Order: sequence, then C-alpha cells, then structure tokens
Amino acid sequence: MKQAPAIVEAEIGKRIKAFRTQKRVTLEQLAKQTGFTKGYLSKVETSKKSPPVSTLGIIARALGVTISALLGEEAPRTSFCLVRKDERPLIARDGTAFGYSYEAMAYKYPNKTMEPFILTLPVKPKKRTLYQHEGEEILFVIQGTMKFLHGDTEHIVREGDCIYFDSSLPHFGESVGPEEVKCFMVIYNPTNGKERKASG
Repeated sequence: MKQAPAIVEAEIGKRIKAFRTQKRVTLEQLAKQTGFTKGYLSKVETSKKSPPVSTLGIIARALGVTISALLGEEAPRTSFCLVRKDERPLIARDGTAFGYSYEAMAYKYPNKTMEPFILTLPVKPKKRTLYQHEGEEILFVIQGTMKFLHGDTEHIVREGDCIYFDSSLPHFGESVGPEEVKCFMVIYNPTNGKERKASG
C-alpha cells in the first residue's frame, strides 16, 4: 500500500497566519504568548517548512485552536474515526534542522484533546532542540533505542518501552545506535478539553 500524500508544509504557515489574523492577534502578541521571537514566528508563517509538532502545539494553544487545525486536518464533528495504515498524512522533515518526520494518526477527528502521531527520529540529528510546553505526553518506542532527556534526567528507552511525562519540563529524544527510532507519540492538550467542556 502507498503512503497517504504528505501534508503540504508550506500551507501550515499560511494557516497559522490566517488564524492569527482572524483572531486579530499581532505577531508581537503571539510572541509574548508563546515565548518565541517575532522573527521566528514570521519565518514559521512564511517558510515552506513547518516547525516541530511540539512547537505547533504551543502556537495552536496560543491561538485557541488544535494542532490538527494548523495541519488542515479538521473535519465535520464526529464521535469516531478510523484511519487506515495507508491513510496517515506524512510530514517529512528530511533536510531540515530537525530531520525527523511524523505521521498524523487521527486526523479525521476534530477538536482533539489528544494528538497522536508516529514520530521518526533520524540516526544522526542535525540539531539538538529542547521542547517544553503545557500538557502531558506518551512515547511508546516501536523500533530502535532512544536517549531521552526529561528535566535534568537522562533515560535510555528501548523498543517496547513506554514513557509518560509532564511536557512542561524541558525534554528531548534522539536515536542511539545504528537504526532510526520510531515512536507512537500522544500529546495531551488540557486546554482543548477545557474549551470543549465550556462550549458543550
């Protein structure tokens, strides 16, 4: 079976700008809310490459939308979604500073409180970037061995191991050994849950 078509990364920046403009939020205001610089956010909006998924999460929360909305995945309201193996949109990051890729696992379900992805970490990352954002995460290693930094602690996480952590602490994962690491990753966004309860 063929992989589902990749999400067009250039469109993600356009959607961020569209949501920001629609909500009448300036780049300066978004910079204050997210902790990113105006220059970085401007690059995100105009670049052909999308930022890492955790960065998208921070921007999404600041704009009051989901990561899925920024990826263009939103669909009519549903109580169930099934995404077949060959239907997962792929966001490839080969050749960029981060080098990893991720596949959207539940793109058909709108306004999610949990954002599931298959994350692939390259054997030799071009850059080490620490991530820090509201919420909690699960990482289940499907393939390979990963060195994972959480706060001040480093862990070796092997195939079949699962970690659950507070993502408000700085964290970072990278491949160890000869093969790339594949993880099933779930990002829990408490903000979306509160919004859903408030509007429901």
